[in-house]
Amino acid sequence: MSRVAKNKGRLGQQEIRDRLLEEFPEFEPDDIKSTVMGDTGADIQLSPAARKKINLAVEVKRRKSLGKTFYEYLEQARGHVKNGEDPVVFFRADRKEWLVLTDIDFFMKLLKK
Repeated sequence: MSRVAKNKGRLGQQEIRDRLLEEFPEFEPDDIKSTVMGDTGADIQLSPAARKKINLAVEVKRRKSLGKTFYEYLEQARGHVKNGEDPVVFFRADRKEWLVLTDIDFFMKLLKK
């Protein structure tokens, strides 16, 4: 992986870490950390206290193109919003599990409940 790609990945991890810290102000920066590029395991490391509230194994992907179709699907769902609903896309490939796509704001709302 090139230095530019690693830097892009590191910045993506830091963006997600910062957003989690913003949404959960009860945690300190040591509770939610971005891991070093190349380390095995989750990209966002959670302390035991943070894991009790945010029980996730976080993998962060930041790429030039993740598939324009995902964004198109989400835009289509947003186009159906009439009464303040949150847009969500359910999708799956053949013989694979269902996945859910939504934006970070709605995900954070779900996480905080």
